[in-house]
Amino acid sequence: MQISENPGQPSPVVAARARLGECPVWDTERRVLFWVDAYNHRVHQFDPATRRNRYLETGDIVSAIVLAGQDRLLIALRDRLAFLDVNTGAIEVVYQIKFPCPNTRFNDGKCDSQGRFWIGAVSDAPEQAELYRYDPDGSMHVMETGLTISNGLGWSPDDATFYLTDSAKHLIYAYDFDAKSGAIANRRVLIDLSKESVDGVVVEPDGMTIDQAGNLWIALWNGWRVACFNPNGEEIHSIQLPVQRPTSVTFGGAELRDLYITSASVGLSQKEIQKGFNAGDLFCAAGQTAIAKPNFRFGHDPL
Repeated sequence: MQISENPGQPSPVVAARARLGECPVWDTERRVLFWVDAYNHRVHQFDPATRRNRYLETGDIVSAIVLAGQDRLLIALRDRLAFLDVNTGAIEVVYQIKFPCPNTRFNDGKCDSQGRFWIGAVSDAPEQAELYRYDPDGSMHVMETGLTISNGLGWSPDDATFYLTDSAKHLIYAYDFDAKSGAIANRRVLIDLSKESVDGVVVEPDGMTIDQAGNLWIALWNGWRVACFNPNGEEIHSIQLPVQRPTSVTFGGAELRDLYITSASVGLSQKEIQKGFNAGDLFCAAGQTAIAKPNFRFGHDPL
């Protein structure tokens, strides 16, 4: 089913008006898209074949989700990780964290090729947030410190490089990655967006996904677009959106060529919402020439 009549161009597919849409994840077995509305405490499930969107209430901020076996997601709540049964909505807390700084919560996250869940945090205090790795054996590891808004993350197709966004600093970092041990090292700046603005409003890099060619597709908060960068950090493609705050991206569809894009309405003035009427909606830019890597499941091999 072709979602957009204009291949490659974004169109709204769910008029969700989410406060903070985030973390889209494509399930190749169900052929559905899971995504969250963090501040409305909802995990959504969108079926492109029927255009039906349903959601489950989580009772707390939910910022990240990953696939975790049949009919189950691992979700990040404010200060807890939990399994969510997508059929019943039942939530089973498996880990609770005590952050080193007050007014901190979990933020964006993804699974690596070994089934480990990487999850960042966002803090009101500059450089007081951390990046964590939660392993299938139940252990939690601090992987990076000195962050403010730990955001979009991912891995190169050869598993040799790990990428991490600090939105507050407008930077995307690259690290050397050891897939076997899960270690990261040699942090360097790959992309610096500190000088980018739209109509005087500063742009922040947000969620990302990586295609099979190693290109980074990054949602630009306040940027009205998704930008694609090659592994050298050079911008090579851009998708304009009718909303100011795209938040995250992932590929889906039968051939993993449909780019799904979440967005936010939180913090926008009435004038800004009128300008971007679809703020908070879910978009799809179908039929991209790029193709994605499959998602990884918590504790499992790739789908």
